[in-house]
Amino acid sequence: MAVCSVCGKKNVSGNNVSHANNRTKRIFSPNLQGIKIQTKHGVRRIPVCTRCIRSGAVKKAV
Repeated sequence: MAVCSVCGKKNVSGNNVSHANNRTKRIFSPNLQGIKIQTKHGVRRIPVCTRCIRSGAVKKAV
């Protein structure tokens, strides 16, 4: 399962709904990007959702 390391956003389930209103299960995945961040142990690559990247919740490594 994909999880954002900052906010904890993860997969959620829902339904595909056809024109005949038939329903089948599906999964909505968060848009995760592997970015390099600076930590006290050095540079690490972690999965972060695009909302956290856009909002500035993560500082990218240079």
